[in-house]
This record gives sequence, structure tokens and C-alpha cells, in this order.
Amino acid sequence: MDRFAAMQVFTKVVEAGSFARAAERLGISTSVASRQVADLETHLQARLLNRTTRRLSLTESGQAFYDRALEVLSGLDEAEAAAAQHVAVPRGTIKLNAALAFGILHLAPVLDDYLARYPEVSIDVTLTDRVVDLVEEGYDLALRISELRNPTLVGRKIGVTRNVVCASPDYLERHGVPRVPADLAQHNCLLYSYAPTFGEWTFRDSKGGEQTVRVAGNLRANNGNLLREAALRGVGLLREPSFQVDEDLRTGRLLPLLQDYPMPEIPMYAVYASRKHVSAKVRSFVDFLAGHFAQRSDWSRVPPLPVRAAKVAMPAARAAASAAKTVAPAAKVAVPAAEAAVPTAKTVVPTAKAVVPVRVRKR
Repeated sequence: MDRFAAMQVFTKVVEAGSFARAAERLGISTSVASRQVADLETHLQARLLNRTTRRLSLTESGQAFYDRALEVLSGLDEAEAAAAQHVAVPRGTIKLNAALAFGILHLAPVLDDYLARYPEVSIDVTLTDRVVDLVEEGYDLALRISELRNPTLVGRKIGVTRNVVCASPDYLERHGVPRVPADLAQHNCLLYSYAPTFGEWTFRDSKGGEQTVRVAGNLRANNGNLLREAALRGVGLLREPSFQVDEDLRTGRLLPLLQDYPMPEIPMYAVYASRKHVSAKVRSFVDFLAGHFAQRSDWSRVPPLPVRAAKVAMPAARAAASAAKTVAPAAKVAVPAAEAAVPTAKTVVPTAKAVVPVRVRKR
């Protein structure tokens, strides 16, 4: 028995004063209405109505139940109205997860705009580079900078970025500039622990083919900010998303490398657990992020070098490029020099032989 349905029929019978009129208002047959009330009385083990051929009246138990039933049904109506209103109007708390660097650099600056548009929404943000379980950890939404690998999640693409290999001018002056991906084997590479293959870096060549090279280094971390700081101090080569090093590249604090071998693009998603019954607060926030970050298509491009940085980068690049060329001429100079030394040594002996005593004849 559906107790809420039986409760609704009972209250309508009391208000209408007959089963026939109540059934008509509810759109059911009189026999169904009568059976619903009878089942309810059986369930409660109490008579609720006095029935005569001419009228119905409430028993004492029926009056008490009727009063409480009205409260329960009224509360149910209010609950349904509140739920419907939440679906229509964004309100409540969004529990949000995002990567640390992205959250600080790009999410935080736009939250005030969203909160101003939707004053009945609050946001609880957790920043971590770890991939969280949305369902187990109770998140409404997460921002992921990777391909979607979990088929149970729903994702909406909000942007695209690309990893960039870069280094400080100081590092490049001391260690040279890699010209092809294979040169990375000779460099100290800073490794990000949460990357799917942190010991392998993949590039694309001019024909669209992929080159994957193994890299190694003396520093590994699960946080991109730490690795960026190390790169700025000349510790090694950095591979980070362009949105994280964009400003460093624009100012020349870091210089982009291997630009003829760009890394594959990385999609950026807002992900949530289910496509069904998405709340207004989550839907509005995802729409807001998609609209805002759609304007940042430059995250997939490496910004041009400023003039000052180019002046630092070009000599280092030229020096690295010409280093190999200067080895051969130097060797060629060394060989003639060595060969020249042999005749010189040989001339010493004839010269010594030429120096003979001169005898003076007395007269």
C-alpha cells in the first residue's frame, strides 16, 4: 500500500463528504477510493470513518489522523516546491575540486564574478593535484586537465592547453639549448609525479608523427609550483601546462624550447557524476566556466618571446648550434700545427751540423 496515496484519498474523502465526489476530484473510481481508505484503516488497525447510507463522519481516531495527515501532506508539498525551486534557481553550496596551480592562477580570479551573479550560491573549494573520487568524497564538480578516463563521469570541455618545455636563461647559458627531443637525454629534467608517464615526454614533429623520449633528472615532485620555482632558479628543464608558465614565458624568466616539436594538446573538463538531475547550481557554474575560459584559447599556444628575452635566448641558441661546428675546424688546425712541428724539429739537426769549427791558417 502506498501510504501517501492512501492518506491523500482519505483527506479528500473527508473534505468532499463522500467517496464518489472525492474519487471524481482525484480522477479515480469510487471503488478504488473506498479500497484505499479501507486498506489504510487495516494498516492502522483503527476505524477512521463512520459510514452510513446518508453521510460520512470522522471517528475520534479519524479526526486525530486527519489533522496530522494534513500537516504531513502540506510538508510534502512544501518539500516538492523547494526541490523544484532549487532545480530552477541556483542555490546551495557547490563542493568543487581543482588542480592547485590552475585554481590559484585562473579559477580564483573569476569566482567573485560568479558569486555576484548567483548570490544564493556558495562554493567550497579544495585544491589538490591528486585525482579525487567525486562520489566517494562528496564533490559536486571537479576541473580536470587531462583526457577523461573514467566512463562513469560526465564531462564538459571548458578549454584546451598544452605542455611546454622551458628553462631559465641561466640554465641554458650553462648547459646549452636542446635542439631536438633526443637532446633531452643530456639535460636535467624536472619530473611531475602525477603525470601519467612522468619519465617519458611526447612531442609531435612537422609531419604530425609522435616522438616519445625518456627523460631523467635529480628533482621529482607532485606539485607543479615547486618544479616551476626550481626551473626559475636554473635547476633544470621544466615541462608544465602553458597556463602555468604563460607569464614567465611572456616576461622571459623562462624560455620555450623545442618549438618545432610541440607537445600534444590537453583538454580541460568540468566533470560531474551524473547527467541525470543536474542541479541548477552545478549547471550554472559549468556554463559560466565554459563561457569564460572559451576566451582563453591562447593557452594552447606558446606566447612570443619579448625582445629582452630574445636577446638572451638567441646567443645561447647560436652558441649551442655552432658548438659542434667549431670542433671540426679546431681539429683541422691542430693537425697542420702538429705536422708543422715535425719539419721544424728536422731542421734543427742540419742547422746543428752546419755549425762546424772554422780553422784559421797562420801565415
